[in-house]
Amino acid sequence: MKKTSLSAEEALRLFLEYLSVEKGLSPNTRLAYHRDLKKFLLYLKRERMDWSRPGEENLVRFVHEQSRLGLQSRSLARLISSLRAFYRFLILDGLAQKDPTARLASPKTWRALPKFLTIAEVETLLNQPDLTTPSGLRDRAMLEILYAAGLRVSELCELKPSDLHLEGAYLICLGKGGKERVVPLGRSAVAFARRYIKEVRPRLDKKSQEALFLSRRGLPFTRQGVWKLLREYARRARLSAKISPHVLRHSFATHLLERGADLRSVQMMLGHSQITTTQVYTHISRQRLRHIYERYHPRA
Repeated sequence: MKKTSLSAEEALRLFLEYLSVEKGLSPNTRLAYHRDLKKFLLYLKRERMDWSRPGEENLVRFVHEQSRLGLQSRSLARLISSLRAFYRFLILDGLAQKDPTARLASPKTWRALPKFLTIAEVETLLNQPDLTTPSGLRDRAMLEILYAAGLRVSELCELKPSDLHLEGAYLICLGKGGKERVVPLGRSAVAFARRYIKEVRPRLDKKSQEALFLSRRGLPFTRQGVWKLLREYARRARLSAKISPHVLRHSFATHLLERGADLRSVQMMLGHSQITTTQVYTHISRQRLRHIYERYHPRA
């Protein structure tokens, strides 16, 4: 075992580099690990414990403390996952000898069914932007592509004009872990994307930006900007549910499965590494079928 002369901050920096270079994890995932572990290392410092040699009881006390502070089971499970990954890295790199997380149990989490919009609600939402204005045309193209391809908001913001292949009606997307996937585009999304690129984007692109979607100031759209825009259009459409970009992604998957798409194809389009992640959408369809049955069957 290497003699541990590193500070906790240096060990954390090396771990985050490992997640980026060797594991290929996304910036958002690395940020979540960073937040969890920084909180833990501050706890150890407060308790005057050596960061490279905490006991299992120290981790248990820390997790219980976070639970008392209001951290929910899903977040606690992610926190424990962060601790496991960190100490496995330390052992792999010779910076720790014993894994204090070996017997640490994760709380059971119930997978909540994702919220989604009906097809009519999506149509209402998509019709909100004012197509007589450049920003309205841009926003319509953004919403069309977000729903047509089931993109994550970060994937939408990272799109480049070269990622769109409008003649072939598809786009190439770089998803989690740097994995590339090809997703078809519908006629409506293609039409509005073509209009935006031809009529609007040249006016906004004042600094030769690479991003496809640009703000009025000519800067790439941020995730927060897309959220704000979507919430405003949802308010105008009088949609009662809290709308986020991910709700459109859930709607994309649900509508495909309800209309007969096979699960493996939807998995590929969503960019899920495990089909079990995609299977949650089949539960939505079953739930809706049960609702319809109970509402309309005379002997339900």
